[in-house]
Amino acid sequence: MVPKIVSLSHGGGGKDMWNLINELIVSKVPNGFRNTLGGVGLDSLDDGVAVKVGGEYVVMTIDSYTVKPLIFPGGNLGILAASGTINDLLMMGARPIGLVDAVVVEEGTQVDMLDILIKSLVSTAISEGVAILGGDFKVMPKGTLDGIIITTAGIGIARKLVVDTNITSGDKIVVTGPIAEHGATIIASQLNLLSNVKELSSDVKPLTKYLLPILDAYGEYIHAARDPTRGGLASTLNEWVVNNGFTAVVERGKIPIKDSVKKFLDMLGIDPLNVASEGVAVLAVDPVVADDIVNELHSLGLREASVIGEIVKPFSDLVKGRVLAKTEVGGLTFVESLTSPVPRIC
Repeated sequence: MVPKIVSLSHGGGGKDMWNLINELIVSKVPNGFRNTLGGVGLDSLDDGVAVKVGGEYVVMTIDSYTVKPLIFPGGNLGILAASGTINDLLMMGARPIGLVDAVVVEEGTQVDMLDILIKSLVSTAISEGVAILGGDFKVMPKGTLDGIIITTAGIGIARKLVVDTNITSGDKIVVTGPIAEHGATIIASQLNLLSNVKELSSDVKPLTKYLLPILDAYGEYIHAARDPTRGGLASTLNEWVVNNGFTAVVERGKIPIKDSVKKFLDMLGIDPLNVASEGVAVLAVDPVVADDIVNELHSLGLREASVIGEIVKPFSDLVKGRVLAKTEVGGLTFVESLTSPVPRIC
């Protein structure tokens, strides 16, 4: 059922957002127009779309970024926009090659602030070998826009696509590093608590130098990939299993989380699995290569990459299409994708 009004939860990356997208957008596009040219389209709702050209795929992605504060420990809106688009291309199995941006600014914004953000966006893209191909710039009257919105669209090339619908029973779930750092940092910033938790810093970064070697060496064994941004790890895993009837089982004790992040979120009563990361990937991989992939990630500098669980056939209808977590004391609990999001983080 389509709601009468749009709420913040509809942009939070959880159930409300996906219900709205499916009911308001996907349902209006006939099946024959959701996919084209032998690639990936609206029918998959993945991190990007792809069309086949010759023996390769042209992969495209687009996203809008807005965050408060614009500059936060570990990053700013500029690096967030560039990294998010680059990482979305990588999650599709593509080598990022180009980026375009659209910047919308509220009247009265300090030019010095805008300069910082654009320099950060450009330098981040260039550091990854990604060209800035063009863009758009608009100014809205004061009071009609809350600050700055940067939309970035990226293009990449893939020999083999990574499409999340290919996930299967037996796949091991790998995370490339500690989760929830970005979301915890933004929450602390918005609550004016950074002075009390000085160890917090966003993990925002492009993952090019880590994932391209993994894709080159193990691409055929990677069945799904996602950067757990809005909605966090919980949302990613729930999206993976909700439509295919599998169950995801993770072990909480194996999920890397920095002590400072866990203590801060515990204080607020927020589950780290529902909090965003901006420099982490979650992979579903063939069990034959899971340990090899983790070891390779370690050698590339991601020393806390870990196998945290697996995709299994449900042992009852109660857990079909659900995510379960093994607790430190051996019990099983459901991991839900939040309906109401934690504060907006990207």
